[in-house]
Amino acid sequence: MTEPPDLPGIFREYFAGLEEQRHTSRPDDVFHDCFGCGPAHPIGLRVRCFKTGEGVVSPILIARQYAGPPNAAHGGIVAAYLDEVLAGAVVGATGRIGVTGELTVRYVKPVPTETPILGQGRVVAAHGRYVDVEGRLELFPTREVLATARGRFFPLPNGA
Repeated sequence: MTEPPDLPGIFREYFAGLEEQRHTSRPDDVFHDCFGCGPAHPIGLRVRCFKTGEGVVSPILIARQYAGPPNAAHGGIVAAYLDEVLAGAVVGATGRIGVTGELTVRYVKPVPTETPILGQGRVVAAHGRYVDVEGRLELFPTREVLATARGRFFPLPNGA
C-alpha cells in the first residue's frame, strides 16, 4: 500500500490505500484560494478528503492559532472543518462541488488543538437539486465524538 504524501505520521497507516479527492492544482481553479480546502490559501485549513465506501474521511490537526477556550478550537473553526468535510462528501457522492445552503453543528465536547482528529462525512439523501449530508469530528484513534453536523448542499453544475 502507498502512503498519502505529507500526512503526519499518526495518520499514515489509517489513510494508506485510500484515494484522495484532489482539487486541481491550477491557480485559476475557483477553489485554489479557498480558506477551507484551497492549497494556496496562506493561513487556510487545507482540508483533505479521502474516499471510503461510506463517504469521506479527513485527517485533521487544528493549529493552536485557531484556539478559542484554552487548548480547544474556536467553535467557528470547528464549524469550518465540518463544513469542508461535508462538502467533500458531496464531491465524493455526486462528482460535483457543492455549496453550503444550511449547516447545523452540535458541539459535544471541546475540540482540542494540536491533537489528531478524524473528520467523517457522508451523503444521507439526494433530492435532485440538493443533497443532505452528515458528519462528525472524532478523536483519533479512540473515535470519541467531539462534534457532529448536518447540512444541505447544492451541487454546482459541472464546470462551474
